[in-house]
Amino acid sequence: MKKVLLSLGLVLLVLGCASKPKEIAVGFIGPLTGDAANYGKLSLQAVQIALEEINSQGGIAGLPVKLYVEDDEGKPEKANAAFEKLYGVNKIYGFVGPMFSSCALAIAPKAQAAKVVMISQSATHKDVTSKGDFIFRNVLSDQLQAEVFGRYVAEKLGIKKVAILYIKNDYSQGLAMDFKRVYEASGGQVVAVETGVQGDKDFKTQLTKIKEANPEALYIPNYVAEMAQILEQAKQLGLNVKILSADGFSNPEIFALAKDLADGVIFSNSADESGIKNPLRENFVKLYREKYGEDPDAFAINAYDAFKVLLLAIKNAAEGSTDGKIDRTKIRDFLLNLQGYQGVSGTITFLPSGDAIKNVGIFVADAKNKTYKQTAVYKVENGKLVEVK
Repeated sequence: MKKVLLSLGLVLLVLGCASKPKEIAVGFIGPLTGDAANYGKLSLQAVQIALEEINSQGGIAGLPVKLYVEDDEGKPEKANAAFEKLYGVNKIYGFVGPMFSSCALAIAPKAQAAKVVMISQSATHKDVTSKGDFIFRNVLSDQLQAEVFGRYVAEKLGIKKVAILYIKNDYSQGLAMDFKRVYEASGGQVVAVETGVQGDKDFKTQLTKIKEANPEALYIPNYVAEMAQILEQAKQLGLNVKILSADGFSNPEIFALAKDLADGVIFSNSADESGIKNPLRENFVKLYREKYGEDPDAFAINAYDAFKVLLLAIKNAAEGSTDGKIDRTKIRDFLLNLQGYQGVSGTITFLPSGDAIKNVGIFVADAKNKTYKQTAVYKVENGKLVEVK
Protein backbone atom coordinates (compact mmCIF):
# COMPACT_ATOMS: atom_id res chain seq x y z
CA MET A 1 0.00 0.00 0.00
CA LYS A 2 2.85 2.35 0.87
CA LYS A 3 4.46 1.75 -2.54
CA VAL A 4 1.13 2.34 -4.26
CA LEU A 5 0.62 5.65 -2.44
CA LEU A 6 4.17 6.70 -3.21
CA SER A 7 3.70 5.89 -6.89
CA LEU A 8 0.40 7.75 -6.95
CA GLY A 9 2.05 10.76 -5.36
CA LEU A 10 4.79 10.77 -7.99
CA VAL A 11 2.22 10.56 -10.77
CA LEU A 12 0.27 13.48 -9.32
CA LEU A 13 3.48 15.46 -8.94
CA VAL A 14 4.43 14.85 -12.57
CA LEU A 15 0.94 15.74 -13.75
CA GLY A 16 0.98 18.89 -11.68
CA CYS A 17 4.29 19.97 -13.15
CA ALA A 18 3.16 19.12 -16.66
CA SER A 19 -0.03 21.18 -16.31
CA LYS A 20 1.79 24.34 -15.26
CA PRO A 21 2.07 26.54 -18.38
CA LYS A 22 5.49 27.68 -19.49
CA GLU A 23 4.25 30.10 -22.15
CA ILE A 24 1.22 31.93 -23.46
CA ALA A 25 0.56 30.35 -26.83
CA VAL A 26 -1.01 32.43 -29.60
CA GLY A 27 -1.22 31.89 -33.35
CA PHE A 28 -1.08 33.47 -36.78
CA ILE A 29 -2.64 31.97 -39.90
CA GLY A 30 -2.10 33.50 -43.33
CA PRO A 31 -0.68 32.99 -46.82
CA LEU A 32 3.12 32.91 -46.63
CA THR A 33 3.76 31.10 -49.91
CA GLY A 34 2.07 31.26 -53.30
CA ASP A 35 0.68 34.17 -55.32
CA ALA A 36 -0.75 35.90 -52.24
CA ALA A 37 2.31 35.49 -50.00
CA ASN A 38 2.97 39.22 -49.76
CA TYR A 39 -0.33 39.74 -47.95
CA GLY A 40 0.70 37.28 -45.25
CA LYS A 41 4.28 38.49 -45.02
CA LEU A 42 3.35 42.11 -44.37
CA SER A 43 0.82 41.14 -41.68
CA LEU A 44 3.12 38.65 -39.97
CA GLN A 45 5.86 41.27 -39.75
CA ALA A 46 3.41 43.59 -37.98
CA VAL A 47 2.40 40.86 -35.54
CA GLN A 48 6.05 40.12 -34.79
CA ILE A 49 6.59 43.74 -33.79
CA ALA A 50 3.71 43.47 -31.31
CA LEU A 51 5.14 40.17 -30.05
CA GLU A 52 8.53 41.73 -29.36
CA GLU A 53 6.85 44.60 -27.53
CA ILE A 54 4.85 42.40 -25.16
CA ASN A 55 7.77 40.13 -24.37
CA SER A 56 10.11 43.05 -23.74
CA GLN A 57 7.60 44.13 -21.09
CA GLY A 58 7.70 40.76 -19.32
CA GLY A 59 5.07 38.87 -21.30
CA ILE A 60 1.74 37.98 -19.67
CA ALA A 61 1.44 36.91 -16.03
CA GLY A 62 5.19 36.46 -15.92
CA LEU A 63 5.18 34.08 -18.89
CA PRO A 64 6.62 34.73 -22.37
CA VAL A 65 4.18 34.95 -25.27
CA LYS A 66 4.97 32.32 -27.91
CA LEU A 67 3.76 32.90 -31.46
CA TYR A 68 3.00 29.83 -33.57
CA VAL A 69 2.81 30.60 -37.29
CA GLU A 70 0.98 28.55 -39.92
CA ASP A 71 0.97 29.05 -43.69
CA ASP A 72 -2.47 28.43 -45.23
CA GLU A 73 -1.36 29.41 -48.78
CA GLY A 74 -4.73 31.17 -49.07
CA LYS A 75 -6.46 27.75 -49.31
CA PRO A 76 -9.33 26.61 -47.05
CA GLU A 77 -8.04 23.06 -46.70
CA LYS A 78 -4.66 24.36 -45.58
CA ALA A 79 -6.35 26.73 -43.14
CA ASN A 80 -8.27 23.83 -41.61
CA ALA A 81 -5.06 21.89 -41.03
CA ALA A 82 -3.37 25.01 -39.65
CA PHE A 83 -6.08 25.59 -37.05
CA GLU A 84 -6.17 21.96 -36.00
CA LYS A 85 -2.43 22.08 -35.34
CA LEU A 86 -2.53 25.39 -33.49
CA TYR A 87 -5.39 24.25 -31.28
CA GLY A 88 -4.62 20.55 -30.89
CA VAL A 89 -0.83 20.69 -30.62
CA ASN A 90 0.14 24.24 -29.64
CA LYS A 91 -2.87 24.86 -27.34
CA ILE A 92 -3.30 28.48 -28.40
CA TYR A 93 -5.56 30.95 -26.57
CA GLY A 94 -6.36 32.91 -29.72
CA PHE A 95 -5.01 33.82 -33.13
CA VAL A 96 -4.85 36.51 -35.80
CA GLY A 97 -6.12 35.53 -39.24
CA PRO A 98 -6.93 33.97 -41.57
CA MET A 99 -6.57 36.67 -44.19
CA PHE A 100 -8.80 35.33 -46.98
CA SER A 101 -12.56 35.09 -46.52
CA SER A 102 -12.72 31.54 -47.87
CA CYS A 103 -10.20 30.42 -45.25
CA ALA A 104 -11.93 32.35 -42.48
CA LEU A 105 -15.32 30.87 -43.36
CA ALA A 106 -13.78 27.38 -43.31
CA ILE A 107 -12.26 27.54 -39.85
CA ALA A 108 -14.50 30.00 -38.00
CA PRO A 109 -16.95 27.23 -36.96
CA LYS A 110 -14.01 25.20 -35.62
CA ALA A 111 -12.64 28.15 -33.66
CA GLN A 112 -16.11 28.81 -32.27
CA ALA A 113 -16.58 25.19 -31.20
CA ALA A 114 -13.15 25.17 -29.55
CA LYS A 115 -13.80 28.56 -27.87
CA VAL A 116 -10.64 30.04 -29.36
CA VAL A 117 -10.79 33.73 -30.23
CA MET A 118 -10.14 34.46 -33.89
CA ILE A 119 -9.49 38.04 -35.08
CA SER A 120 -9.07 38.50 -38.82
CA GLN A 121 -7.38 41.62 -40.14
CA SER A 122 -8.73 41.22 -43.66
CA ALA A 123 -11.49 38.57 -44.04
CA THR A 124 -14.31 40.79 -45.22
CA HIS A 125 -17.08 38.39 -46.31
CA LYS A 126 -20.28 39.46 -44.59
CA ASP A 127 -20.89 35.99 -43.08
CA VAL A 128 -17.53 35.53 -41.32
CA THR A 129 -18.49 36.95 -37.92
CA SER A 130 -21.91 35.30 -38.02
CA LYS A 131 -20.20 31.98 -37.27
CA GLY A 132 -20.10 32.71 -33.55
CA ASP A 133 -19.23 35.05 -30.72
CA PHE A 134 -15.57 34.04 -30.61
CA ILE A 135 -15.10 35.38 -34.15
CA PHE A 136 -13.94 38.98 -34.66
CA ARG A 137 -12.44 41.12 -37.39
CA ASN A 138 -10.60 44.43 -37.45
CA VAL A 139 -11.65 45.32 -40.99
CA LEU A 140 -14.87 46.48 -42.59
CA SER A 141 -17.19 43.84 -44.03
CA ASP A 142 -17.74 43.34 -47.75
CA GLN A 143 -21.38 44.22 -47.30
CA LEU A 144 -20.60 47.63 -45.79
CA GLN A 145 -17.81 48.23 -48.32
CA ALA A 146 -20.15 47.46 -51.21
CA GLU A 147 -23.00 49.48 -49.69
CA VAL A 148 -20.80 52.57 -49.75
CA PHE A 149 -18.85 51.95 -52.96
CA GLY A 150 -21.88 50.94 -55.05
CA ARG A 151 -23.60 54.18 -54.13
CA TYR A 152 -20.40 56.20 -54.59
CA VAL A 153 -19.80 54.94 -58.13
CA ALA A 154 -23.38 55.68 -59.19
CA GLU A 155 -24.03 58.89 -57.26
CA LYS A 156 -20.65 60.62 -56.94
CA LEU A 157 -18.70 59.37 -59.96
CA GLY A 158 -21.83 59.42 -62.11
CA ILE A 159 -20.84 56.22 -63.94
CA LYS A 160 -23.91 54.74 -65.64
CA LYS A 161 -22.58 51.43 -67.01
CA VAL A 162 -20.21 49.04 -65.23
CA ALA A 163 -18.84 45.58 -66.07
CA ILE A 164 -17.66 43.18 -63.37
CA LEU A 165 -14.88 40.57 -63.53
CA TYR A 166 -14.49 38.60 -60.33
CA ILE A 167 -12.66 35.48 -59.20
CA LYS A 168 -14.73 32.57 -57.88
CA ASN A 169 -13.86 32.76 -54.20
CA ASP A 170 -15.86 33.94 -51.19
CA TYR A 171 -14.16 37.33 -51.01
CA SER A 172 -14.41 38.38 -54.66
CA GLN A 173 -17.83 36.91 -55.37
CA GLY A 174 -19.36 38.38 -52.21
CA LEU A 175 -18.09 41.85 -53.03
CA ALA A 176 -19.10 41.59 -56.68
CA MET A 177 -22.68 40.55 -55.97
CA ASP A 178 -23.20 43.08 -53.17
CA PHE A 179 -21.73 45.86 -55.33
CA LYS A 180 -23.99 44.85 -58.23
CA ARG A 181 -27.08 44.92 -56.02
CA VAL A 182 -26.33 48.34 -54.53
CA TYR A 183 -25.07 49.91 -57.77
CA GLU A 184 -28.17 48.86 -59.71
CA ALA A 185 -30.45 50.01 -56.87
CA SER A 186 -28.68 53.38 -57.11
CA GLY A 187 -29.54 53.73 -60.79
CA GLY A 188 -26.49 52.15 -62.44
CA GLN A 189 -26.50 49.38 -65.04
CA VAL A 190 -24.24 46.32 -64.88
CA VAL A 191 -23.74 45.47 -68.56
CA ALA A 192 -21.57 42.36 -68.13
CA VAL A 193 -20.51 39.95 -65.38
CA GLU A 194 -17.57 37.63 -66.07
CA THR A 195 -15.70 35.26 -63.77
CA GLY A 196 -12.37 33.49 -63.41
CA VAL A 197 -10.66 31.04 -61.08
CA GLN A 198 -7.97 31.92 -58.56
CA GLY A 199 -4.62 31.28 -60.18
CA ASP A 200 -5.84 32.00 -63.73
CA LYS A 201 -3.35 33.84 -65.94
CA ASP A 202 -5.47 34.43 -69.03
CA PHE A 203 -8.56 36.67 -68.88
CA LYS A 204 -8.68 37.73 -72.53
CA THR A 205 -11.88 35.82 -73.32
CA GLN A 206 -13.73 37.51 -70.45
CA LEU A 207 -12.26 40.92 -71.25
CA THR A 208 -13.23 40.61 -74.91
CA LYS A 209 -16.87 40.03 -73.92
CA ILE A 210 -16.67 42.96 -71.52
CA LYS A 211 -15.28 45.24 -74.23
CA GLU A 212 -18.19 44.29 -76.50
CA ALA A 213 -20.64 45.34 -73.74
CA ASN A 214 -19.17 48.87 -73.89
CA PRO A 215 -18.99 49.74 -70.18
CA GLU A 216 -17.73 53.02 -68.76
CA ALA A 217 -15.87 51.22 -65.96
CA LEU A 218 -14.66 47.77 -64.94
CA TYR A 219 -15.00 46.57 -61.32
CA ILE A 220 -12.37 43.98 -60.29
CA PRO A 221 -12.69 43.15 -56.55
CA ASN A 222 -9.90 40.55 -56.56
CA TYR A 223 -6.40 39.85 -55.23
CA VAL A 224 -3.31 41.46 -56.73
CA ALA A 225 -2.00 38.48 -58.73
CA GLU A 226 -5.16 38.28 -60.84
CA MET A 227 -5.74 42.03 -60.94
CA ALA A 228 -2.29 42.64 -62.41
CA GLN A 229 -3.04 40.15 -65.20
CA ILE A 230 -6.43 41.75 -65.85
CA LEU A 231 -4.94 45.24 -66.08
CA GLU A 232 -2.23 44.10 -68.50
CA GLN A 233 -4.60 42.17 -70.75
CA ALA A 234 -7.22 44.93 -70.72
CA LYS A 235 -4.56 47.27 -72.10
CA GLN A 236 -3.56 44.75 -74.76
CA LEU A 237 -7.17 44.48 -75.90
CA GLY A 238 -7.68 48.24 -75.96
CA LEU A 239 -10.23 48.23 -73.16
CA ASN A 240 -9.74 51.82 -72.05
CA VAL A 241 -12.19 52.28 -69.19
CA LYS A 242 -12.04 53.45 -65.60
CA ILE A 243 -10.86 50.64 -63.31
CA LEU A 244 -12.59 50.17 -59.96
CA SER A 245 -11.61 47.79 -57.19
CA ALA A 246 -11.85 46.97 -53.48
CA ASP A 247 -9.58 46.64 -50.44
CA GLY A 248 -7.52 43.85 -52.01
CA PHE A 249 -5.96 46.55 -54.20
CA SER A 250 -4.30 48.11 -51.13
CA ASN A 251 -1.41 45.62 -51.19
CA PRO A 252 1.62 47.59 -52.50
CA GLU A 253 2.75 44.54 -54.50
CA ILE A 254 0.30 45.73 -57.16
CA PHE A 255 2.78 48.45 -58.11
CA ALA A 256 5.51 45.85 -58.73
CA LEU A 257 3.18 43.59 -60.71
CA ALA A 258 1.11 46.10 -62.68
CA LYS A 259 3.46 49.11 -62.65
CA ASP A 260 1.94 52.16 -64.39
CA LEU A 261 -1.27 50.26 -65.14
CA ALA A 262 -2.21 50.57 -61.47
CA ASP A 263 -2.27 54.35 -61.74
CA GLY A 264 -5.64 55.99 -61.24
CA VAL A 265 -7.46 52.86 -60.06
CA ILE A 266 -10.23 53.86 -57.64
CA PHE A 267 -11.02 51.49 -54.78
CA SER A 268 -12.68 51.27 -51.38
CA ASN A 269 -11.08 50.28 -48.09
CA SER A 270 -11.31 50.95 -44.37
CA ALA A 271 -10.95 54.69 -43.93
CA ASP A 272 -7.39 55.87 -43.34
CA GLU A 273 -7.37 57.89 -40.13
CA SER A 274 -3.75 58.99 -40.53
CA GLY A 275 -5.00 62.50 -41.33
CA ILE A 276 -6.08 62.62 -37.71
CA LYS A 277 -3.05 63.15 -35.51
CA ASN A 278 -2.12 59.64 -34.37
CA PRO A 279 1.37 59.32 -32.86
CA LEU A 280 0.80 55.58 -32.40
CA ARG A 281 0.40 55.07 -36.13
CA GLU A 282 3.30 57.37 -37.00
CA ASN A 283 5.64 55.56 -34.61
CA PHE A 284 4.50 52.14 -35.81
CA VAL A 285 5.01 52.95 -39.50
CA LYS A 286 8.45 54.41 -38.72
CA LEU A 287 9.45 51.31 -36.74
CA TYR A 288 8.07 48.96 -39.39
CA ARG A 289 9.96 50.79 -42.15
CA GLU A 290 13.22 50.76 -40.19
CA LYS A 291 12.88 47.09 -39.29
CA TYR A 292 11.74 45.66 -42.64
CA GLY A 293 12.70 48.26 -45.26
CA GLU A 294 9.13 48.63 -46.51
CA ASP A 295 5.83 50.17 -45.45
CA PRO A 296 2.98 48.17 -43.91
CA ASP A 297 -0.19 47.84 -45.94
CA ALA A 298 -3.66 48.45 -44.49
CA PHE A 299 -4.03 44.81 -43.48
CA ALA A 300 -0.66 44.81 -41.68
CA ILE A 301 -1.79 47.85 -39.69
CA ASN A 302 -5.01 46.02 -38.85
CA ALA A 303 -3.04 42.89 -37.90
CA TYR A 304 -0.87 44.79 -35.45
CA ASP A 305 -3.94 46.15 -33.67
CA ALA A 306 -5.69 42.78 -33.80
CA PHE A 307 -2.74 41.11 -32.09
CA LYS A 308 -2.45 43.89 -29.52
CA VAL A 309 -6.10 43.67 -28.44
CA LEU A 310 -5.89 39.86 -28.39
CA LEU A 311 -2.92 40.06 -26.01
CA LEU A 312 -4.75 42.64 -23.92
CA ALA A 313 -7.75 40.31 -23.62
CA ILE A 314 -5.53 37.35 -22.65
CA LYS A 315 -3.71 39.51 -20.10
CA ASN A 316 -7.01 40.56 -18.58
CA ALA A 317 -8.16 36.93 -18.30
CA ALA A 318 -4.82 35.82 -16.85
CA GLU A 319 -4.71 38.54 -14.22
CA GLY A 320 -8.27 37.79 -13.17
CA SER A 321 -7.53 34.11 -12.63
CA THR A 322 -7.17 32.72 -9.12
CA ASP A 323 -5.94 29.25 -10.11
CA GLY A 324 -3.42 30.11 -12.84
CA LYS A 325 -5.72 28.95 -15.62
CA ILE A 326 -6.83 31.28 -18.41
CA ASP A 327 -10.53 31.17 -19.21
CA ARG A 328 -11.02 31.52 -22.97
CA THR A 329 -14.55 32.77 -22.43
CA LYS A 330 -13.18 35.74 -20.49
CA ILE A 331 -10.89 36.52 -23.42
CA ARG A 332 -13.94 36.69 -25.68
CA ASP A 333 -15.95 38.73 -23.17
CA PHE A 334 -13.20 41.35 -22.93
CA LEU A 335 -13.23 41.85 -26.70
CA LEU A 336 -17.02 41.98 -26.90
CA ASN A 337 -16.91 44.85 -24.43
CA LEU A 338 -13.92 46.61 -26.01
CA GLN A 339 -14.77 50.23 -26.76
CA GLY A 340 -12.61 53.17 -27.79
CA TYR A 341 -9.28 51.32 -27.91
CA GLN A 342 -6.71 53.63 -29.45
CA GLY A 343 -4.71 51.69 -32.01
CA VAL A 344 -2.50 52.40 -35.00
CA SER A 345 -5.47 51.78 -37.31
CA GLY A 346 -7.60 54.24 -35.36
CA THR A 347 -10.18 53.83 -32.62
CA ILE A 348 -11.42 50.25 -32.22
CA THR A 349 -14.84 49.32 -30.85
CA PHE A 350 -16.29 45.88 -31.48
CA LEU A 351 -20.00 45.51 -32.09
CA PRO A 352 -21.85 42.53 -30.52
CA SER A 353 -21.52 40.88 -33.96
CA GLY A 354 -17.72 40.84 -33.65
CA ASP A 355 -17.34 43.46 -36.39
CA ALA A 356 -15.25 46.56 -35.74
CA ILE A 357 -16.92 49.90 -36.43
CA LYS A 358 -15.34 51.27 -39.61
CA ASN A 359 -15.94 54.13 -42.01
CA VAL A 360 -15.21 53.51 -45.69
CA GLY A 361 -12.46 55.39 -47.48
CA ILE A 362 -12.29 56.07 -51.23
CA PHE A 363 -8.73 55.76 -52.54
CA VAL A 364 -6.89 56.45 -55.81
CA ALA A 365 -3.68 54.59 -56.68
CA ASP A 366 -0.60 56.68 -57.53
CA ALA A 367 1.75 54.38 -59.45
CA LYS A 368 4.51 56.99 -59.81
CA ASN A 369 4.94 57.33 -56.05
CA LYS A 370 3.74 53.78 -55.31
CA THR A 371 1.17 54.96 -52.83
CA TYR A 372 -2.53 55.59 -52.36
CA LYS A 373 -4.40 58.85 -51.81
CA GLN A 374 -7.62 58.88 -49.82
CA THR A 375 -10.00 61.29 -51.53
CA ALA A 376 -13.04 60.97 -49.26
CA VAL A 377 -14.58 59.05 -46.36
CA TYR A 378 -18.19 57.89 -46.37
CA LYS A 379 -20.74 55.99 -44.35
CA VAL A 380 -24.31 54.90 -45.02
CA GLU A 381 -26.81 56.53 -42.69
CA ASN A 382 -30.57 55.99 -42.94
CA GLY A 383 -30.09 54.41 -46.35
CA LYS A 384 -28.16 57.38 -47.73
CA LEU A 385 -24.52 57.99 -48.57
CA VAL A 386 -23.06 60.51 -46.13
CA GLU A 387 -19.60 62.02 -46.37
CA VAL A 388 -17.60 62.00 -43.13
CA LYS A 389 -15.66 65.25 -42.80
